Amino acid sequence: MEVILLSLHVLFAVAIIALVLLQQGKGADAGAAFGGGGASQTVFGSQGSGNFLTKSTSLLAALFFATSLGLAMIAKQQAGVAEQAGLPQLPVEEQNVAPVAEEAELPALDATSENEVPQVAE
Repeated sequence: MEVILLSLHVLFAVAIIALVLLQQGKGADAGAAFGGGGASQTVFGSQGSGNFLTKSTSLLAALFFATSLGLAMIAKQQAGVAEQAGLPQLPVEEQNVAPVAEEAELPALDATSENEVPQVAE
């Protein structure tokens, strides 16, 4: 089942890529109005391709998301099965963190150097 779903997922992805590349951009309409777009040579006519390609891209995107959800559910189920399979749990080692420096250990500023601004040599 997983192999079939994964194959469909890849097929839908390739089909979405092909359909997106077949679609014309928004700026192509101005050129087609003056006869430069080759509108008479298109398979779907001058206006028909937009709706057909848009609807088929939407359908393929919905199927792509559905297969993504199905693959995620299968992966979660397999992760739960691996947990219940009795595999040994690896021990978690705690690392010692360096203690935070106390105020006495921090370097103190001189009272005279607080108001002094270094001068740039000209």
